[in-house]
Amino acid sequence: MPLPEPPWRKPVRQQLSRELIVDTALEILDREGMAALSMRRIATELGTGAASLYAHVSNKEELQELLLERVLSQVPHPVPDPGRWAAQLRELCSQTVRALTAHNGIAMVALATIIPTGEASFDQAEAFLGLLKASGLSDAHVAVAFDVLSLYCTAYAVETDAIRSGAFSEAQILERTRQLGEYMAALPADRFPALLALGPLLGSGTPEARFGAAIDLVLAGIETLAARSGE
Repeated sequence: MPLPEPPWRKPVRQQLSRELIVDTALEILDREGMAALSMRRIATELGTGAASLYAHVSNKEELQELLLERVLSQVPHPVPDPGRWAAQLRELCSQTVRALTAHNGIAMVALATIIPTGEASFDQAEAFLGLLKASGLSDAHVAVAFDVLSLYCTAYAVETDAIRSGAFSEAQILERTRQLGEYMAALPADRFPALLALGPLLGSGTPEARFGAAIDLVLAGIETLAARSGE
């Protein structure tokens, strides 16, 4: 039976690494949110000085990019199947949103990252582009469709994250919707006929239903354009 450690012996610290820093940052992010995340906060959590972190991560901006890379690396990527590309693309969009909303604030990091250059980001782009090419779209349309789907999934994730974090409560959203409905009802019908006719449908249904409908709309457009390309 091994002897117990002497009470004066300090516990052995984990060896500092980029991986450990990202792991710790994600834990802080989940507990306290993006506002609490800083190099100093991570250093305190690891029982070291902030200066020691900079040997592995240059600044908070790089840390956020590493966090996004970690999250995107967890998105499963299917092998494109020309017979199932639409279902695969729909699932990839859903999986992307799930990943971006799994940790507080990551969706906003993704939205603010204009040109991601990490390996996981490239794998994500390859997955989307491969499925879009399997649809039969022209290369020019594939590029546009990738841009549209990426932006929509990220923007939807930002909205979902904001609601979940309490930035906008369900009660606030319902009250704002009610106020907007009353205001729109008082608008002149001759000037805003379409807005008055369709106003009740704007924002109606659950967020998940709206997300599914939006993806279906894009997929229908892709199928139409692909058919034209085939002709």
